[in-house]
Amino acid sequence: MNATSNDTNGAYAPVNGLQMYYEVHGSPSVGADGPLPLVLLHGGILNIDLNYGRLIPILAKDRQVIALEFQGHGRTADTDRDLSIDHFASDVVGLLDHLGIERADVFGFSLGGLTALQTGIGYPERVGRQVLVSTHYRHDGYYDEIFDPAAFGVSTRLPTQADFEQMREAYLKIAPHPDHFEAFMAKNSAAVAAFQGWSDDALRGIAAPTLLVIGDNDFVRIEHAAAMHALIPDSRLAVLPGTTHMTVTQRLDLLLPALEPFLR
Repeated sequence: MNATSNDTNGAYAPVNGLQMYYEVHGSPSVGADGPLPLVLLHGGILNIDLNYGRLIPILAKDRQVIALEFQGHGRTADTDRDLSIDHFASDVVGLLDHLGIERADVFGFSLGGLTALQTGIGYPERVGRQVLVSTHYRHDGYYDEIFDPAAFGVSTRLPTQADFEQMREAYLKIAPHPDHFEAFMAKNSAAVAAFQGWSDDALRGIAAPTLLVIGDNDFVRIEHAAAMHALIPDSRLAVLPGTTHMTVTQRLDLLLPALEPFLR
């Protein structure tokens, strides 16, 4: 995970009681045939830089890219509001409203992928194309070991201690309340555990063209991703070889050949 995005492009927007941090990169398209803005949604306990620092300069060459930080993540302060996928999706739409953007493509990783999926299901008129990376739609979509404390430090699917230290260091460096890291980790974990998912019919009703991406050593079971691919009418599935949950958005050599043609 590398931090190379430019926070001089950053600002704060009043969204649903938050002061939400976001960045805008690239230029808006000219003409009706140009690409839609692309909204980037990071994973849990991550931020824009850790998740998308290397990817943003590439994507922003030919379109406007908007990256945000969820409640309690990165530079966006936490509030007393519960963390939930519904709230996060509402926040995405609230930011689009603030920016005067009627419709956008959405790219989400992990927690951001769940949020992207909920945005597409709950606000279909606001989403053009959606990219769902390391995203499941039911609780059983993850391997059992992901929820097993005994697997930490043993399973190659799980974040390493170095990954956790990098997330902690980033939080301490930029969070409005850096002393809340442990409490926020617990709050975020509870929100993920409360995830109920969506019905098969909800996925069958998705009209947006969808790209599903997972690593072959990801949290998400390959057969679960294949089931999502079968349910979503206009979808593609990419399984990146030699790739874990924490590296899937960093393997640009494997990700970009699937992503760039899809977005075009």
